[in-house]
Amino acid sequence: MAANLTPQYLRAEEEYRRAQTPEEELRWLQVMFAEIPKHKASEKMQVMLKTKISEVKKEIETQKGASKKVGKSVKIPRQGAGTCVVIGGPNSGKSQLLNFYTKAKPEVAPYPFTTQTATPGMMPWQDVFVQLIDTPPITPDFFESYLYGYIRGAELVLLMVDLGDDDGIQQCQDVLDRLQNTKTRLAAESGLDEDDVGLSYTKTFLVLNKSDLPDYGDRLELFHEFCKTPFREFQVSATTGDGMEELRDAIYESMNVVRVYTKQPTQKVADRDRPFTLKTGSSVFDLCDQIHKDYAAKFKFARVWGTGVHDGTVVKGDYVVNDGDVVEINVSP
Repeated sequence: MAANLTPQYLRAEEEYRRAQTPEEELRWLQVMFAEIPKHKASEKMQVMLKTKISEVKKEIETQKGASKKVGKSVKIPRQGAGTCVVIGGPNSGKSQLLNFYTKAKPEVAPYPFTTQTATPGMMPWQDVFVQLIDTPPITPDFFESYLYGYIRGAELVLLMVDLGDDDGIQQCQDVLDRLQNTKTRLAAESGLDEDDVGLSYTKTFLVLNKSDLPDYGDRLELFHEFCKTPFREFQVSATTGDGMEELRDAIYESMNVVRVYTKQPTQKVADRDRPFTLKTGSSVFDLCDQIHKDYAAKFKFARVWGTGVHDGTVVKGDYVVNDGDVVEINVSP
C-alpha cells in the first residue's frame, strides 16, 4: 500500500472490505480515493482505485437495468465488539462451537449438512460480546455465494477442521482450494492486495477440533504433513471444552478494540454495565459518533479517568482512548 496512509483512509478501507452491496463498495472506494495521499508513491494505487470505482459504477448501472431477483435476505446486521465467521467442511463442529459460546441453538447432529442457513450468536467476553456466525458447510460442489460477503466483512474467520474423521484433512484442503481461486481469501492478517484493491484477505485461525477422540494425535500429524497453512492454530474439543477458553480470549483479542465507559457530568460514577467498544486507536470524537450524531458537532471538551492520564484530566476530541477509560463528554446546549 502507499506510504503515509491517513487514519481516515484506513477506516474507509476497512469499511470497503465489509461492504455487502455495490453501492456500499462505491461509497467507501470514493472515500479511499479522496483520502489517499497524492504523491508519486501512491500513483499506482490511485489508478487502481479509479479503475475499481469505474467498474463498480458499471455494475450498479447494470443491476438497475436488470430485473430484481426476489429472495430471502442473507444480510446479518453487525453487532457487538466485532464479527467472527465460522467456516469449514461438513460435520467439522461449527455448530457445536456456536452452541458452546453462545445462546444460539443451531441444529447439531452427527451427519453432514445439518446447518443449511447462516446462524448468528453472541459470545460473551467479560463485559462485552463478539458476534459469531455459523455457516453452511463448504465442499468442492457446494458454496453459498453470500459467504464471500460474510468472510470479507468479518474481523476474523475460524476455519474448523474435523480431526475426528479420516476425511477431515481433505475437507479442510477443499475449503482452502475453493477460496484460493476467488477474490476473497483467508490469510494470517486482514487487508487488501497491494496490486488489486478488489482482492481481500481476512485474518484466519485454524481450529483443529475433536481433540478428545482417540485417533486425534495421529490425524494431527498427518494434517501437519499434508496441509500447510500460515494460520495460528488452536487444538480444541467443542464437545468437552478443552482449549475453548484460550480460543475465546484469542477471538476477542482479534477484534482489536478497546472498551470505554461513560459518565454524565452530573454523575459521580461511570456506567460499568455496557461499555462502548471502539477500534484501537480511536479518539474521543469517535466515541461521540457512537453515542449520538450531534455529540461531535456540539463537543466542548471531555474529562478522562484512565491509565494514560491523571484522573479527571481535560482532553480535546482527538485524544486517543485506552482500554478501560472512563470518559465524561461535555457538549454545548
